[in-house]
Amino acid sequence: MSTELFIARRYLLAKRKGLFAMITTVIGVAGVALGVAALIVTLAIMDGFQSDIKRKIIDAQAHVTVYGRMQPRDIGTLRSVLARDSRLAAESPFVLGQGILTFDGRSTGVVVKGFSPEAEFSVNSLKKALTHGSWEPLSNPAKDAPPPVVLGEELAKNLGLWTGDDVVLVSPQGSAAAGMGLLPKMKKFRVVGLTRTGYYEFDNTMAYCPFAAASDFFGLAGGANGFGIRLNDIDQAPAAAADLRRALGFSFNVKTYADMNETLFAALKLEKFVMSLVLALIILVATFNIASNLLMMSVEKLRDIGILRAMGAGPGFVRRVFLWEGNLIAVTGITLGVLLSVGISVFISVYPVVQLPSDIYYVTKVPVNLRLRDVLATAGISYLLCMLSAVYPALRASRVSPVDAIRYG
Repeated sequence: MSTELFIARRYLLAKRKGLFAMITTVIGVAGVALGVAALIVTLAIMDGFQSDIKRKIIDAQAHVTVYGRMQPRDIGTLRSVLARDSRLAAESPFVLGQGILTFDGRSTGVVVKGFSPEAEFSVNSLKKALTHGSWEPLSNPAKDAPPPVVLGEELAKNLGLWTGDDVVLVSPQGSAAAGMGLLPKMKKFRVVGLTRTGYYEFDNTMAYCPFAAASDFFGLAGGANGFGIRLNDIDQAPAAAADLRRALGFSFNVKTYADMNETLFAALKLEKFVMSLVLALIILVATFNIASNLLMMSVEKLRDIGILRAMGAGPGFVRRVFLWEGNLIAVTGITLGVLLSVGISVFISVYPVVQLPSDIYYVTKVPVNLRLRDVLATAGISYLLCMLSAVYPALRASRVSPVDAIRYG
């Protein structure tokens, strides 16, 4: 242990004059600890919500989606282009369109997606989202019954639907009728299942049906207007999408899952930044407590400083003593804060102390995702702020005249 560290440690642990001097040291350590703990726990909860939302989006969507009107022959051509990229693990053509779903006098707008279940389930995890019914009718539709459709659970609740009910899908694109102009195109479907992805936008608007039925309903004659793609590594989505744009040209629109949910992810990122900035003020306030504590100590130990200077200690020695004091307070507070935050995060993730209403949220407890990067970044920035707060008191103590310190100390 260096001499400066030994003296700084003695100053902090030795009995101080008056209760207030000790309280300021405790407040400084506690302020740093609470600020670090609050910031780390907040980042863990925000990352937990963001990861949970991202997982639910990816479960219902492909990593990369190609949009464009395709004839049956174009589907094979596009498949050959996709096969050249080794980053692509699976693909699934689909038909996407909008319509109006009516049942028992109630109507609502829906997004209809037609696909082959075998291919679609290879690019997303939609298969696991089924809560009632079966996907099997979409693979093998009954010839003597209306085409099958699987609805989002929230959509079914709003219309009062259940499996086995027949609904009518109305297309906004009318069809010509002899002598009657344009008439809305309507088709009856039978509900064979309900899904719950946990993402409200999907559960409240999506209707899934066989590829052939959707292609015929939207007038694509066996063609498609989109391709879902799953990658071996989701982090390669931006690069893979950029390569596909160059390979396919302007006839197709290529988007990643992040592009299609850009506003949501941007909002979550901004919210995380603002909350982190606000909570960082707690640490900033704690650094002022450290600075005031060291200034008070420099006044209290004025005679000691003068004796050290008279014994030959230079200004740098005194400066290092007070910097070590600031360092000890910072390290103690940050260590306690990190331990407290890890304990709180683990406790929240294991025990449902914070209950969320299941009728509003699709999770019943707060999701927590504690990342080492956030812990290290918070600890590093907190340490830097604490050490900066110790610079002025250390400089002021080092400039004390030894004669004046012994005379007036």
